[in-house]
Amino acid sequence: MGSPVFKTILIKLSGEVLMGEDKFGFNSKAVSNIVDEIISIHNLNIRLAIVIGGGNIFRGVNLANQGLDRATGDYMGMLATVMNAIALKDILNSKNINTRVLSAINISQVAEPYIRGKAISHLDKNRIVIFAAGTGNPFFTTDTAGALRAIEINSDIMIKATKVDGIYDKDPVIHSLAKRYTKISFDEAINKKLGVMDATAMTLCRDHKLNVGVVSILKKGELLSFINGNDVGSTVTN
Repeated sequence: MGSPVFKTILIKLSGEVLMGEDKFGFNSKAVSNIVDEIISIHNLNIRLAIVIGGGNIFRGVNLANQGLDRATGDYMGMLATVMNAIALKDILNSKNINTRVLSAINISQVAEPYIRGKAISHLDKNRIVIFAAGTGNPFFTTDTAGALRAIEINSDIMIKATKVDGIYDKDPVIHSLAKRYTKISFDEAINKKLGVMDATAMTLCRDHKLNVGVVSILKKGELLSFINGNDVGSTVTN
Protein backbone atom coordinates (compact mmCIF):
# COMPACT_ATOMS: atom_id res chain seq x y z
CA MET A 1 0.00 0.00 0.00
CA GLY A 2 2.95 2.32 0.58
CA SER A 3 3.23 5.15 3.07
CA PRO A 4 2.23 8.83 2.90
CA VAL A 5 4.41 10.98 0.68
CA PHE A 6 2.85 14.25 1.91
CA LYS A 7 2.74 15.95 5.31
CA THR A 8 0.13 18.59 4.53
CA ILE A 9 -2.70 18.12 2.07
CA LEU A 10 -5.55 20.27 0.84
CA ILE A 11 -8.45 18.38 -0.70
CA LYS A 12 -10.75 20.27 -3.06
CA LEU A 13 -14.08 18.48 -2.71
CA SER A 14 -16.82 19.28 -5.21
CA GLY A 15 -20.32 19.75 -3.89
CA GLU A 16 -21.67 17.45 -6.59
CA VAL A 17 -20.07 14.35 -5.05
CA LEU A 18 -22.25 14.84 -1.96
CA MET A 19 -25.36 14.22 -4.08
CA GLY A 20 -24.46 10.63 -4.90
CA GLU A 21 -27.14 9.36 -7.29
CA ASP A 22 -29.52 12.16 -6.31
CA LYS A 23 -30.06 15.36 -8.25
CA PHE A 24 -29.87 17.74 -5.32
CA GLY A 25 -28.71 18.02 -1.72
CA PHE A 26 -27.08 15.30 0.35
CA ASN A 27 -27.09 11.58 -0.28
CA SER A 28 -26.47 9.89 3.06
CA LYS A 29 -24.62 6.92 1.56
CA ALA A 30 -22.36 9.13 -0.58
CA VAL A 31 -21.59 11.46 2.32
CA SER A 32 -20.86 8.52 4.64
CA ASN A 33 -18.41 7.04 2.11
CA ILE A 34 -16.67 10.40 1.68
CA VAL A 35 -16.37 10.84 5.44
CA ASP A 36 -14.80 7.39 5.71
CA GLU A 37 -12.22 8.36 3.06
CA ILE A 38 -11.41 11.59 4.91
CA ILE A 39 -11.00 9.78 8.23
CA SER A 40 -8.67 7.20 6.67
CA ILE A 41 -6.36 10.06 5.65
CA HIS A 42 -6.66 11.87 8.96
CA ASN A 43 -5.63 8.67 10.75
CA LEU A 44 -2.24 8.90 9.01
CA ASN A 45 -1.51 12.03 11.09
CA ILE A 46 -1.43 14.15 7.95
CA ARG A 47 -2.28 17.83 8.32
CA LEU A 48 -5.55 17.89 6.38
CA ALA A 49 -7.55 20.82 5.03
CA ILE A 50 -10.60 20.75 2.79
CA VAL A 51 -12.15 23.30 0.45
CA ILE A 52 -15.70 22.37 -0.41
CA GLY A 53 -17.93 23.50 -3.26
CA GLY A 54 -21.67 24.12 -3.21
CA GLY A 55 -22.87 22.70 -6.52
CA ASN A 56 -25.18 20.18 -4.85
CA ILE A 57 -27.22 23.09 -3.45
CA PHE A 58 -26.67 26.12 -5.62
CA ARG A 59 -24.50 27.30 -8.49
CA GLY A 60 -24.33 31.07 -8.78
CA VAL A 61 -23.26 31.04 -12.42
CA ASN A 62 -26.41 29.12 -13.39
CA LEU A 63 -28.74 31.71 -11.91
CA ALA A 64 -26.61 34.48 -13.41
CA ASN A 65 -27.40 33.00 -16.81
CA GLN A 66 -31.08 33.50 -15.99
CA GLY A 67 -30.71 37.20 -15.36
CA LEU A 68 -29.62 37.43 -11.70
CA ASP A 69 -26.65 39.68 -11.03
CA ARG A 70 -23.52 37.49 -11.22
CA ALA A 71 -22.02 38.84 -7.99
CA THR A 72 -25.27 38.16 -6.11
CA GLY A 73 -25.39 34.64 -7.52
CA ASP A 74 -21.80 34.01 -6.48
CA TYR A 75 -22.47 35.16 -2.92
CA MET A 76 -25.43 32.78 -2.77
CA GLY A 77 -23.11 30.03 -3.97
CA MET A 78 -20.70 30.88 -1.15
CA LEU A 79 -23.50 30.38 1.35
CA ALA A 80 -24.13 26.95 -0.16
CA THR A 81 -20.51 26.00 0.53
CA VAL A 82 -20.96 27.09 4.15
CA MET A 83 -23.96 24.77 4.46
CA ASN A 84 -21.91 21.87 3.09
CA ALA A 85 -18.97 22.70 5.34
CA ILE A 86 -20.92 22.80 8.59
CA ALA A 87 -22.76 19.58 7.66
CA LEU A 88 -19.47 17.80 6.96
CA LYS A 89 -17.95 19.19 10.16
CA ASP A 90 -20.89 17.95 12.22
CA ILE A 91 -20.60 14.42 10.82
CA LEU A 92 -16.83 14.33 11.42
CA ASN A 93 -17.20 15.68 14.96
CA SER A 94 -19.82 13.01 15.68
CA LYS A 95 -17.13 10.45 14.84
CA ASN A 96 -14.71 12.11 17.28
CA ILE A 97 -12.69 13.77 14.52
CA ASN A 98 -11.93 17.31 15.71
CA THR A 99 -12.94 19.59 12.85
CA ARG A 100 -13.23 23.35 12.36
CA VAL A 101 -14.93 25.44 9.69
CA LEU A 102 -13.30 28.72 8.66
CA SER A 103 -15.39 30.97 6.45
CA ALA A 104 -14.14 33.65 4.07
CA ILE A 105 -17.33 35.65 4.70
CA ASN A 106 -18.36 36.80 8.16
CA ILE A 107 -20.90 34.31 9.50
CA SER A 108 -19.64 33.97 13.05
CA GLN A 109 -22.73 32.22 14.46
CA VAL A 110 -21.91 29.05 12.53
CA ALA A 111 -18.23 29.29 11.50
CA GLU A 112 -14.99 30.92 12.52
CA PRO A 113 -13.72 33.75 10.31
CA TYR A 114 -10.86 32.78 8.02
CA ILE A 115 -7.54 33.86 9.49
CA ARG A 116 -4.42 32.23 8.08
CA GLY A 117 -2.66 31.90 11.43
CA LYS A 118 -5.74 30.38 13.04
CA ALA A 119 -6.03 27.83 10.23
CA ILE A 120 -2.39 26.79 10.63
CA SER A 121 -2.83 26.58 14.41
CA HIS A 122 -5.79 24.22 14.00
CA LEU A 123 -3.80 22.04 11.59
CA ASP A 124 -0.87 21.93 13.99
CA LYS A 125 -3.28 20.62 16.65
CA ASN A 126 -4.29 17.74 14.35
CA ARG A 127 -7.69 19.23 13.56
CA ILE A 128 -9.24 18.97 10.13
CA VAL A 129 -9.89 22.43 8.73
CA ILE A 130 -12.74 23.01 6.26
CA PHE A 131 -12.52 26.27 4.34
CA ALA A 132 -15.93 27.62 3.35
CA ALA A 133 -17.25 30.50 1.22
CA GLY A 134 -14.57 30.24 -1.45
CA THR A 135 -12.25 33.23 -1.53
CA GLY A 136 -14.98 35.48 -0.12
CA ASN A 137 -15.17 37.31 -3.44
CA PRO A 138 -17.47 36.89 -6.44
CA PHE A 139 -16.14 35.83 -9.85
CA PHE A 140 -13.68 33.33 -8.32
CA THR A 141 -14.31 29.59 -8.29
CA THR A 142 -13.80 27.22 -5.38
CA ASP A 143 -10.93 25.74 -7.43
CA THR A 144 -9.19 29.09 -7.13
CA ALA A 145 -10.08 29.18 -3.43
CA GLY A 146 -8.51 25.74 -3.06
CA ALA A 147 -5.32 26.86 -4.76
CA LEU A 148 -5.13 30.02 -2.66
CA ARG A 149 -5.71 28.25 0.66
CA ALA A 150 -3.29 25.44 -0.22
CA ILE A 151 -0.56 27.99 -0.88
CA GLU A 152 -1.36 29.91 2.30
CA ILE A 153 -1.09 26.82 4.54
CA ASN A 154 2.05 25.60 2.72
CA SER A 155 0.32 22.43 1.52
CA ASP A 156 2.48 19.85 -0.25
CA ILE A 157 -0.24 19.25 -2.83
CA MET A 158 -3.80 20.19 -3.73
CA ILE A 159 -5.95 17.16 -4.56
CA LYS A 160 -9.15 17.49 -6.55
CA ALA A 161 -11.40 14.71 -5.29
CA THR A 162 -14.05 14.33 -7.97
CA LYS A 163 -16.22 11.83 -9.81
CA VAL A 164 -13.46 10.98 -12.31
CA ASP A 165 -10.33 8.96 -11.52
CA GLY A 166 -7.81 11.20 -13.25
CA ILE A 167 -7.13 13.45 -16.22
CA TYR A 168 -7.81 12.00 -19.67
CA ASP A 169 -7.03 13.15 -23.19
CA LYS A 170 -10.70 12.50 -24.07
CA ASP A 171 -13.89 12.04 -22.12
CA PRO A 172 -13.53 8.48 -20.75
CA VAL A 173 -17.31 8.12 -20.51
CA ILE A 174 -17.63 8.56 -24.27
CA HIS A 175 -14.29 7.23 -25.49
CA SER A 176 -13.33 3.75 -24.27
CA LEU A 177 -9.74 4.22 -25.48
CA ALA A 178 -9.23 7.51 -23.65
CA LYS A 179 -5.73 7.80 -22.19
CA ARG A 180 -5.19 8.68 -18.54
CA TYR A 181 -2.28 10.96 -17.86
CA THR A 182 -0.20 9.80 -14.90
CA LYS A 183 1.64 13.12 -14.95
CA ILE A 184 1.16 16.20 -17.08
CA SER A 185 2.61 19.70 -16.98
CA PHE A 186 0.53 22.74 -16.14
CA ASP A 187 1.28 24.32 -19.52
CA GLU A 188 0.21 21.20 -21.40
CA ALA A 189 -2.99 20.87 -19.36
CA ILE A 190 -3.81 24.53 -19.97
CA ASN A 191 -2.96 24.47 -23.68
CA LYS A 192 -4.94 21.29 -24.29
CA LYS A 193 -7.90 22.70 -22.35
CA LEU A 194 -8.31 19.48 -20.39
CA GLY A 195 -10.65 21.10 -17.90
CA VAL A 196 -8.68 20.23 -14.77
CA MET A 197 -9.47 23.59 -13.17
CA ASP A 198 -10.14 27.12 -14.35
CA ALA A 199 -7.19 29.05 -15.75
CA THR A 200 -6.82 31.30 -12.69
CA ALA A 201 -6.45 28.34 -10.36
CA MET A 202 -4.08 26.53 -12.71
CA THR A 203 -1.86 29.57 -13.16
CA LEU A 204 -1.77 30.19 -9.41
CA CYS A 205 -0.68 26.60 -8.75
CA ARG A 206 1.89 26.66 -11.54
CA ASP A 207 3.47 29.95 -10.44
CA HIS A 208 3.74 28.75 -6.82
CA LYS A 209 4.96 25.27 -7.78
CA LEU A 210 1.98 23.61 -6.12
CA ASN A 211 1.28 20.21 -7.67
CA VAL A 212 -2.34 19.26 -8.29
CA GLY A 213 -3.64 15.71 -7.98
CA VAL A 214 -6.89 14.52 -9.56
CA VAL A 215 -8.42 11.38 -8.10
CA SER A 216 -11.82 9.76 -7.67
CA ILE A 217 -13.46 10.20 -4.28
CA LEU A 218 -16.09 7.65 -5.29
CA LYS A 219 -13.70 4.69 -5.63
CA LYS A 220 -13.11 3.31 -2.16
CA GLY A 221 -9.51 3.66 -1.04
CA GLU A 222 -8.29 5.42 -4.19
CA LEU A 223 -7.65 8.76 -2.50
CA LEU A 224 -5.65 7.03 0.23
CA SER A 225 -3.77 5.02 -2.40
CA PHE A 226 -2.82 8.23 -4.24
CA ILE A 227 -1.55 9.80 -1.03
CA ASN A 228 0.54 6.70 -0.40
CA GLY A 229 2.28 7.20 -3.74
CA ASN A 230 0.60 4.48 -5.80
CA ASP A 231 -0.14 4.71 -9.52
CA VAL A 232 -3.70 6.02 -9.41
CA GLY A 233 -5.19 9.33 -10.47
CA SER A 234 -3.20 12.04 -12.22
CA THR A 235 -0.74 14.73 -11.16
CA VAL A 236 -0.28 18.16 -12.74
CA THR A 237 3.23 19.41 -12.10
CA ASN A 238 5.87 21.87 -13.27
